[in-house]
Amino acid sequence: MHEAWGGGAGGGQLITISTASRARGGTNSTSSHSGTSLCLGRLMAHWREEYLAALTVRDQREKANATLYDAYAQLADRTSKLATAAKCASPATAQSEAQPTVPSPIVPPSRKQRSIGPDSTPTDLLNTTRADLSEAQRSRSELQDRLNRVNTEVETLRKKSSQEGRRINALESERAQLKLRLKDRDAELKGKAKLLEDFQDELATLNLQLNMAEERSTRLKNENQDLVDRWMARMGQEAEAMNDASKYS
Repeated sequence: MHEAWGGGAGGGQLITISTASRARGGTNSTSSHSGTSLCLGRLMAHWREEYLAALTVRDQREKANATLYDAYAQLADRTSKLATAAKCASPATAQSEAQPTVPSPIVPPSRKQRSIGPDSTPTDLLNTTRADLSEAQRSRSELQDRLNRVNTEVETLRKKSSQEGRRINALESERAQLKLRLKDRDAELKGKAKLLEDFQDELATLNLQLNMAEERSTRLKNENQDLVDRWMARMGQEAEAMNDASKYS
């Protein structure tokens, strides 16, 4: 049995050619085989011509509707943006966007495998193309919105990081100044402690000298008193001697 698909407007036709004559052998088998090959060649050529003609018609219709496709793409993009803006304006979305989240990558829905057979018409192809285009536009709008949110979050974090960096630099500078002032204060305290120690040593020396001076003054005072007492005793003795001498004269 030989089977072949013949092209046509109503779909493929299965052509069956019997080759039972092969068993008969001889000249009949050879003639049947040659006729079958010729028939298959004609059918294949006819099928290719019809297929190419259908592709040409489809291309012409698509080019004719290019403006319609562009307008529909713009309309789908605008509709998707409006729907996304409405979702972002809802309170639940506002609360969820208040906290920084790491956006998960959007996995576009897998397109259903559509088998375009001979029965498919240009209208079906157009509807399928429109559906695919609408889905692609919706996915593109969602990706663009997420990209915008991520860019905004990145800019916010970058500004915050820049502010934190400036704050860190200011704190580092203040810390360096405080370290320098603390070092100067430590040196000042050490100098004052050394000065106090020297003053205490000098005060102890002065106290020692004062004690020695007081002892010397006391000793000199005692010696002076002793001399005065001795001089007074001597003067008394001389006065008594003069009195005694005046009595005998």
